[in-house]
Amino acid sequence: MPGEDVVAKESPDRSAVRTLLRLWPYVRPVRGRLVTAAVVAIVASCLSLVIPLVLKWMVDGPVAAGDPGGVWLGALYLLLLGIAEAVLFGFRRWLVARPLAGVEARMRADLFARLQRLPIAFHDRWASGQLLSRGTTDLMLLRMFLAFPLTFLLVNGVTILAGFVLLLGQDWTLGLVLLTPVVPLVILCSLFETKYSVVARRAQDQVGDLTTVVEESVLGIRIVKGFGRHRSQALAFRELAERLRGTELVKARLLAGIWALITVLPELAIGAALVLGTVQVADGELSAGTLVAFLSTALALRWPVESIGFLLALSQEAATATERYFEVMDEAEERPGPRPESSRPHAAGATPPDGVRFENVTFRYPDAPDDTPPVLDGVDLHIRSGETLALVGGTGSGKTTLTALVPRLHEATAGRILLDGEDITRMERERLRALVSVAFEEPTLFSASVGENVLMGTGAEAGEPELRRALGVAQAERFVTALPEGTATQVGEQGLSLSGGQRQRLALARAVVGRPRFLVLDDPLSALDVHTEALVEAALREVLRETTALVVAHRPSTVMLADRVALLSEGRITAVGTHDELLRNNAEYAWLMSGEGDEER
Repeated sequence: MPGEDVVAKESPDRSAVRTLLRLWPYVRPVRGRLVTAAVVAIVASCLSLVIPLVLKWMVDGPVAAGDPGGVWLGALYLLLLGIAEAVLFGFRRWLVARPLAGVEARMRADLFARLQRLPIAFHDRWASGQLLSRGTTDLMLLRMFLAFPLTFLLVNGVTILAGFVLLLGQDWTLGLVLLTPVVPLVILCSLFETKYSVVARRAQDQVGDLTTVVEESVLGIRIVKGFGRHRSQALAFRELAERLRGTELVKARLLAGIWALITVLPELAIGAALVLGTVQVADGELSAGTLVAFLSTALALRWPVESIGFLLALSQEAATATERYFEVMDEAEERPGPRPESSRPHAAGATPPDGVRFENVTFRYPDAPDDTPPVLDGVDLHIRSGETLALVGGTGSGKTTLTALVPRLHEATAGRILLDGEDITRMERERLRALVSVAFEEPTLFSASVGENVLMGTGAEAGEPELRRALGVAQAERFVTALPEGTATQVGEQGLSLSGGQRQRLALARAVVGRPRFLVLDDPLSALDVHTEALVEAALREVLRETTALVVAHRPSTVMLADRVALLSEGRITAVGTHDELLRNNAEYAWLMSGEGDEER
């Protein structure tokens, strides 16, 4: 898992502050609101330090003099201070709520956009649950950090500093007694931060793993139920959930330990100051009002001091969430290619259309061991302009990989691919994918209407005639018309409300709706019955006359759509010719077409 790799590589020199500073570009637009909120919170927190001064005035003044009016006046001051503190904290919350929701939304939008631009190889490596947890749980943690810990680490620090200035001003000997726990607390907090950061990272990665299992179980519920595998899935989920529970308990123990120490050490210091102060009052060295004010100030500082562990924990979780977020954002995007003006085709008449050429194309997956042979090894192939070429080969021969290289879903390791004489690596991706349309063997539909799913296949604003034409080619118009709302019918997640053949026909319609210059079809008719397949093939022949097409085929009926056939074997093109020629002259091709290789497929 990606998350596990990152934990393993975690450096002891990791700095939470440096990590969190990467959020600055997102925070910068709302920095004014955040600074204002911090100032308001500091003022509100420091108001609590004024209360001990009012108590000192009341004890040494009205209480000592027996003045009830003065006592009531002091009580009114205390009430007003409490109301002012509550209003200011409420105002702070209002200041940060909307802008931080905007920060979270921008980060989520940037993450989603980056995921769309990352290469297929990235998505092959990363579990979907890890990506989902980064876009949901991690960003929620970051918003919580910006709303509370970020502000209150500053607010509580200022409050503690101001409080100790008041304590030392009231009685420096008692103030020094309260300062004795500072050094051990700093050491303990540093140790806690180091240990908690590792555990927090582990927990967040485990949340991603758990999300993956849930997602796979939901999307594959038909397989789970069909094979009665609900118990094994439940066991897998329970194992991951128990592992996450154990990690969360480790976090809880660390937090409980630091909280206990942060609470006990200052309490011991306050107790010692109380005893010493009482002795000083008895000896007449200190007024009762000063002792009351001193202890009230010390008690007012309890929450700012005790919250340090909690705030540090949230800050470490935010730092690990930031790391996980930028692990995706730092991934290299697909190379955009040259600017449109530098990637235009040759002038009209200068070079005639040349179709598709594969020149010594080699492909190896980026994460494949060095000693494994490449998936494709020196492929040379020419599909003439306007020609349909069928690609045939056994399982694992590299057919699907070869088709994925044309729209640059994968990048060729060596060699080059030319479309009408133009190297695809020198073309802007947007233009390349407008020229090349693809239909995959496993059709993917989105939670949208039938019409929206089909029209995804065209970059232009296609209308109803284009939609109907594409549905007609795919022989999908009849069953679409029978749907409750026709082309406006929502197909549901993954299109699972439709049959496999219906999904495949809609995927084919999506491929042909834009009248692409080049068409790549990866066994597009495998889920169709014989009669529907014949109708689709008849309509598809008309489409193929207008384009240059590469069709992965497993059955003779699909091969018959093609002008020529290429045999791919162990990553190489071993034969090219018509269907009849290869049947006569190539034993491997004849064996594949005979149906005896079905078990291999």
